[in-house]
Amino acid sequence: MTTQPGTALIIGGTSDIGRATALVYAEHGWKVILTARNDEEGLREVNHLLTASQAKAELCRLDILDTESFGPFINSLGTLPNTVVCVVGMLPTQSRAVADTAYASLSLRTNFEGPAILLGMLADRFEKRGTGTIVGVSSVAGNRGRASNYVYGSAKAGLTAFLSGLRGRLWHSGVRVVTVMPGFVRTRMTDGMKLSPFLTAEPDEVAEAIYEAAESRHRDIIYVRRSWRLVMGVIAAMPEGVFKRVKF
Repeated sequence: MTTQPGTALIIGGTSDIGRATALVYAEHGWKVILTARNDEEGLREVNHLLTASQAKAELCRLDILDTESFGPFINSLGTLPNTVVCVVGMLPTQSRAVADTAYASLSLRTNFEGPAILLGMLADRFEKRGTGTIVGVSSVAGNRGRASNYVYGSAKAGLTAFLSGLRGRLWHSGVRVVTVMPGFVRTRMTDGMKLSPFLTAEPDEVAEAIYEAAESRHRDIIYVRRSWRLVMGVIAAMPEGVFKRVKF
């Protein structure tokens, strides 16, 4: 377990999981850099960190859809962070995504394209430096396509595969890549959904799991609630003829 604090870059710092993760790193003495599209929301989170901890915190503006800005954004950081955690995401309504191609594209770009391109660019810099940890928050929804959320699930499946390939490429270079599978999380994004208490984590629970996974040298894929590993094992074992008839 690493004990020396460094700098953590939190991509998506105004989300519930992002703000909880930032606080965990700040409480462990790390300098925290938050990204946000909205300056007002971002500054509010930075001020919260400065009030709640003694750590240094700052805001960088970043739109995950503006891939052309990624190079200048990384250059503006000056010194590369030690750890980057990407918690960007949106949960689309499946029926709307089917009917509205622009909305479906927004989901795919937000959940896969933007994060993958940005993390890939950061990975190149980390590889040249020879150190660093990349944490991508994906989803169990990407393990197998379900009729109820396959647009979201396909994007997360892409992110999971991307992180796996990146991990395979970089494992010998001194750069770690960690995939976090939170399952259901009680956040603004899931507000109004009927969630199983057995399978639903709180944002601070996810944040602690992210920090422990990033600082451990032994785990590559993390299910925040271990029960999800069993659930997804059962789902993976279902024949397609059975799976397509299951309503969940």
